[in-house]
Amino acid sequence: MKQTSRLFVVVIALLISSVGFAASFSIKDIRVEGLQRISAGTVFSYIPYEVGDRVDQNAPAEIIRSLYGTGFFKDVQLEQDGNVLVVTVVERPAIASITLEGNKDIDDETILESMRSVGFVEGRVFNELLLDRTKQGLKSAYFDRGKYSVQIDSVITPLERNRVAVDLLIREGRTATIEEINIVGNTAFDEDDLQDELSQSTGSIISRFTKEDRYSRQKMTADIETLRSYYMDRGFIKFDVDSTQVNISPENEKVYLTMNISEGDVYTLSDVQIAGKTIVEPQKLFPLIHLVRGEPFSRKLVVRSAERLTSALSDQGYAFAKVNPIPVIDEENKTVAVTFYIEPGRRVYVRRINIHGNTRSRDRVLRREFRQMESAWYSAEQVTRSKERLLRLGYFDKVDITTSPVPGAPDQIDINVSVVEHRSGELMSGVGYSQSGGVSLQASISEENFFGTGKKVKLGFNTSDVTTYYELSYTDPYFTMDGVSQGFTLRFSETDLSNVSGSVTTDYATDDGRIGINFGFPITEHDRFRVTADIDYTKLKVIDPNDDGPDEDYCTTGDNTEDLNPAEDFICGQDGQDDYLNYVVGFGWTHDSRNRAYFPTNGSQISAGLSVSTPGSDLQYFTANYSQKTYVPVWEDFVLAGRVNLAYGAAYGDSSEFPFYKRFYAGGPGSVRGFQAYSMGPTECEYLDIPDDSSCSDAIGGTISMTGSLEFWTPPPLADLKDSMRLVGFVDFGNVFDPDISDFDVGELRYSAGVGMSWLSPVGLLNVSYAMPLNDTATDEVEEFQFTFGTRF
Repeated sequence: MKQTSRLFVVVIALLISSVGFAASFSIKDIRVEGLQRISAGTVFSYIPYEVGDRVDQNAPAEIIRSLYGTGFFKDVQLEQDGNVLVVTVVERPAIASITLEGNKDIDDETILESMRSVGFVEGRVFNELLLDRTKQGLKSAYFDRGKYSVQIDSVITPLERNRVAVDLLIREGRTATIEEINIVGNTAFDEDDLQDELSQSTGSIISRFTKEDRYSRQKMTADIETLRSYYMDRGFIKFDVDSTQVNISPENEKVYLTMNISEGDVYTLSDVQIAGKTIVEPQKLFPLIHLVRGEPFSRKLVVRSAERLTSALSDQGYAFAKVNPIPVIDEENKTVAVTFYIEPGRRVYVRRINIHGNTRSRDRVLRREFRQMESAWYSAEQVTRSKERLLRLGYFDKVDITTSPVPGAPDQIDINVSVVEHRSGELMSGVGYSQSGGVSLQASISEENFFGTGKKVKLGFNTSDVTTYYELSYTDPYFTMDGVSQGFTLRFSETDLSNVSGSVTTDYATDDGRIGINFGFPITEHDRFRVTADIDYTKLKVIDPNDDGPDEDYCTTGDNTEDLNPAEDFICGQDGQDDYLNYVVGFGWTHDSRNRAYFPTNGSQISAGLSVSTPGSDLQYFTANYSQKTYVPVWEDFVLAGRVNLAYGAAYGDSSEFPFYKRFYAGGPGSVRGFQAYSMGPTECEYLDIPDDSSCSDAIGGTISMTGSLEFWTPPPLADLKDSMRLVGFVDFGNVFDPDISDFDVGELRYSAGVGMSWLSPVGLLNVSYAMPLNDTATDEVEEFQFTFGTRF
């Protein structure tokens, strides 16, 4: 209606202006009247005539049309004053301000950016057509968010100097949700099964976060393709979605979706061939094609087979190889023959590897992890492996690798590596709380990438009432260019377990000092062998609970073991010796095939080791351990993670008993959540073989440890935290045992279940868990809420 009115004004103006002109005259001058903000020069530039030109009866229409086309004027009149052309204009007002009211679902900046894209901004000429277009676009944006009852009104307020203030009044209304989804025409599959494949649904308890019950055209298009893929992966190659209907309830709060489909017949695979320029022998390529003759045709299997063929060619240097699957349909027999046509292109090699974004890490730290070499044939497998190795370092939040052809050299490409570094220094703290033990704190400060060299330096300390320890360790992962690592450890600790409240452990303390050196040797891409040598000194002290001080007379009680505690019993078994110097060598093997250091979605981390105190040590013993963490992708970012830790220790040679202070403990974060740390396993009473008594019910650890967990990781509801957070549901199990006290019994394992969260926050990694023990006994110490956190620098 507004466009018709504007056209009518233009026509009338043309008629009026035409009457005012003489038949023809030569323009002596042009005079413009009515201007306020626009300069006369701007008007002259749009008039298709100049001084000296001759005008006739057609000139007014041409001039008015040109000036109206600028959008600057809402009225234009032409007059003739002798040989002077008089142009009288009425300017459109300028937009002085734009105000938004009532918008919550869409922020101001998003709306104003949309207005800027169509030219409706402050300082520009006010145009009602642009305002209407802006309002319609804003309504469409709200429709995409399910707000179909949105109302947008505009208030135009005239201001001085031919300006206006524009106020948009938005009433968003309630969000419409999907009430029904109907699929019409399906006979081969149940409608509920088909609806489970769709991204849209009628809602669930998490719809508030996932918004799966909100209709949008983009989601509908994606769901149509999802249905198409579902059927075509099961042989229905003629499947089609005939039509879709979207109905909205009268109150604009319910949406009803209907999809009308035609399934067609099932087509089976009749033959598979490879054609084209087969650089690689077909006998080596056919195993990569996972198609079975006689089975229903599957588009997904065809696409994945083509991807594997492309990858195989890329590993041979054909970076731009193309594999086109060409299906040939036999309508009579309802079969499909597939030919994979190979176009390998030119074989290329890598000219240069360019690295960007490593503002902290030195260039060589990244390059030594690369398995794709410069001046070598390009290999997609080596590039992928290089990316995984970079992510396993733990230095980078993101690693992107792209290739680009070298201009003028069709057989060369460059590899471009872009990394986003995170702070590799970490101040790590652990906090736990229980009614009996209160709050405990431990911390360590470490730098995984010391001055960007890739070397690891750690200073650990503990400030709890139980333990005070200091540890300095250093590791150079590339002591040699071949990847042989070297490191050393210095550690001193004072542990007083008599300060722990509740039934946690016995009354003894230790002073422990250690100095050690270690070497690591690469075996394969994922495996390493480790050798360690330590000198370990320990002073074992018994605390007299009557005066909270050391007791030096514990071996004078004769054979009355009821007067001893386990630490005293061990010392007396060593003829009263309470300090021990041991020389310990260790051997270990590690396997790491994780695809990244933080929140891996695939791969395993396995380690096994044996530590032995050598002859000549005060105590002769050994410990063996095995640990494994495995990550299995379930779907997209949903991961099933399993963990198991096993340890065994025993004495050998002249020693008759495993060192008391080396016993294993269980409970707490990283062990069995829901139970207090160090609280599980045999008690003093069991160790001393005396009746249970509250005075000797403290846990003393064991010589066998078994702990583990099964976790299900899910991404957070907020997409912005997808790469830095995981929600966890878990079941933990474990306990420690001592064969000298009782037989190993799997039935004595403790179990707990709970939920947790891991967040790689800007200030460090935060782990929070809440666990409920499933089979705790009266002697178990329960600690349901636990968390650890760290601060990066």
